[in-house]
Amino acid sequence: MIAQLLAATLALATTQAPVRVSPAGGAPQLSLPFPSGDTQTYNIIQWDPNQLPRIYERSDQLPLTDEELTKLSQAGFEPAQLVKMIEERRCACDASADGLIKLKKAGVNASVLAAVSRHGLAPNRELELLVTMDFTGESRVARETFLYFFVDDGDLTRVFTANISELLQRRNRHETSVDRSDILVARTVRRVQFAGRVPLKTYGKHSVMVAASASPTLTHPSQLNEQERAKSQTYTFDYPRSSLMNLCRLTAGYRRDAVLAYKWNFEGSRFECEWN
Repeated sequence: MIAQLLAATLALATTQAPVRVSPAGGAPQLSLPFPSGDTQTYNIIQWDPNQLPRIYERSDQLPLTDEELTKLSQAGFEPAQLVKMIEERRCACDASADGLIKLKKAGVNASVLAAVSRHGLAPNRELELLVTMDFTGESRVARETFLYFFVDDGDLTRVFTANISELLQRRNRHETSVDRSDILVARTVRRVQFAGRVPLKTYGKHSVMVAASASPTLTHPSQLNEQERAKSQTYTFDYPRSSLMNLCRLTAGYRRDAVLAYKWNFEGSRFECEWN
């Protein structure tokens, strides 16, 4: 369960338990890690709210990787042994022509290459994203009406946006009220969750920016004003070519304004991904 948001943190995607590090500090510079070419925009509150992502059970025997397969082969493991491992554990390997050629050059046996091609996991084409929005206190409207989630994908910037006012005015299927009161202060958190799939075609390192804005028409992080950039958070994650699961979680926190009690202030975000 994602803890209450007080500061933005990041869990880098690994095949082990998630490792959390701090996001880039301060406001993003004008030289943003996002392509300036084509963009594609998605309204995330229109995602199907009927089913949240299933809960994954982490396996004790993770799929083999190209590096592990090469190491085992060079350590003298028999091809039949490696084939059996691949059949039992699957292989999060690059089964493309270039990937197989690389394994062959590393000395991997032809029967093992055939097993990689037959039992390798399908390449990732998208990731599941679970969005959690926490609203602490009693207010009515958001100061910055739109939440933006930007992610680079090769020469394309994908833009995901949510209209907070529309979200708060409707009945949401997955909505709960969380009591975080203490002895001195009564705190009620309205939590809304929804989920969808994020198309992502390129592998390796990606940049993510989470920001709030009053503008409904942003198509690139460079369009954020100085104040919006100062409140945004930037993260990075490594997107594997293949994996049994690819679940990312985004939490955005809002709190009642200290002066205008009827308005919500965007407090920050948290983003983490987990692969297996």
